[in-house]
Amino acid sequence: MNSLLACSWSRNARRRALIRILSVAFLAAPFAALAASPGLTLPEALRLANERAPMLDARRAGITAAQEEAARAGAWPDPMLTVGIDNLPVTGRDAFDSRADDMTMKKIGLRQEIPSHAKRTARRSFAARQVDEAQAQSQAEGLAVRRATAEAWIAAWTAQRQVAALQRLREQAALAAKVSKARVASGSEPASDALATEAAVLELDNRIEAARAEKAAAQAALGRWLGDVALEVSDTAPNFDALPVPEAQLLTAVDHVGPLLPATAQVETAAAAVDLARADRRPDWSVAASYGQRAGGRDDMIMLEVGVGLPLFARNRQDRGIAAREADYQVALATREDLRRQEAARIRADVARWEGLKRQVALHEKSLLPLAQDRSTITLAAYRAGGELQPWLNARRDELDVHLAHAEHLGELGRAWAALAFLLPMETQP
Repeated sequence: MNSLLACSWSRNARRRALIRILSVAFLAAPFAALAASPGLTLPEALRLANERAPMLDARRAGITAAQEEAARAGAWPDPMLTVGIDNLPVTGRDAFDSRADDMTMKKIGLRQEIPSHAKRTARRSFAARQVDEAQAQSQAEGLAVRRATAEAWIAAWTAQRQVAALQRLREQAALAAKVSKARVASGSEPASDALATEAAVLELDNRIEAARAEKAAAQAALGRWLGDVALEVSDTAPNFDALPVPEAQLLTAVDHVGPLLPATAQVETAAAAVDLARADRRPDWSVAASYGQRAGGRDDMIMLEVGVGLPLFARNRQDRGIAAREADYQVALATREDLRRQEAARIRADVARWEGLKRQVALHEKSLLPLAQDRSTITLAAYRAGGELQPWLNARRDELDVHLAHAEHLGELGRAWAALAFLLPMETQP
C-alpha cells in the first residue's frame, strides 16, 4: 500500500514539475519573435504606400506640371498679325472711300516681341528652380508618408502582440479557474476563491477585447495609407535598436532631412526670382514687317521697323521689384535657418527619447518580464499544489501590468525609431 502511494505521489510530482516546465517555456518570452506567419511586413507596407498614397500622386503630378512650365520658359512670345489702313479720308465727299485717295494704303504685317537674352536666361533658371522645388516637396511628402505608414504599421503590430500576450495570460488564468472549481467541488476551498479566479478570467477577456479594438483601429489607420482595411500585419518587425543612419550622422546631415528639403529649394527659387527681377531692367526688343497696297495705281510698299523698350522709370518699377524679391529671399533664408534649428533640436530630443526607450524595453525583457512570469508560474504551481489563491492573484495582476507596460514601451520605441529612420531620403543614406 505504501508503495502504491509513493508511486502515485511520484507521478503527481512529476506531472506538476512537467506542467511548471511547460508553463515557464511557454511564457518565457511573450514578446519574442513569434513563428513566421503570413502577414504584411513593414517593407511591403512602405512599398504599397508609395504606390497608393494619393498625396504622392499629387506631388508627382506637380513635378510634371513644373517640368512642362520649364520647357516653355524663355521662349519668345507668339508673333502678332497686324492688319490696318493708312490715310483713309474721313471728311468730304470721299469719306471712308479707300479707293478715292491715292495716299490711302491697306497694309498687313507681322510683329515679333523679342525679350532680352538676360530675361530669357533668368526665366529658364527660375523655372528650373521651380522644378527642383516640386521635386523637393515630393521627396518630403514621400518621407512623411513613409513615416506615417511605419507608425501605423507599428501600432497594429504592437496591438497584435498585445492581444497574443493577453491570450496567453488568459490560458494561465483559465487553468487556475479550473483548479479552483475542482477544489471547491471537493470542499477544500471556499466558493469565493472560485469566484475570484473566474473574475480574473473575465478581466482578461475584457482586456483582450479592448486590445482587439485597438488592433482594429490601428489596422484602419494603416488602411488610410494603403487603401485597404483590416490588414493583418506580420509578426516580424525591424530591429528597433538600430537606425539606417547612425544617430551621430543625422545632425551632420540635418540640411537633407525631409522638412528642410522644400525650404532649401525655396531659397534657391527665391534667389532665381531676384535674378529675374534684375533682368527685368534689360530692355526688350521688337521687329515688325508689313506690306502696303496703295490706291490709284501707285506702287505697293514694304515697311520694316525695330523697337526697343525704354525703362525710364526704373526707380519706381524695376528697382522696387528687385527690392521686393530680395526681401522674399531674406524671408526664405530666415525660414530655412529657423527650421534647421528646429529640426536639429527635434533630432537631439528624438535620439535621447529613443535611447531611453531602448533601455526601458531592455530592462523589461531582461529582468521585469522574466521575474513577473516566474513569480506567476511559481505561485500558480503552489496554488495547484494546495497553496493559497491570493499570492497567485497578486502575481497575475503584477504580471499583467508589466506586460501592458512593456507593450506600451515597445510601441513607443517603434514610433521613436520611425521618427529617426525616415528623416533622410534613401538616396542620401549610406
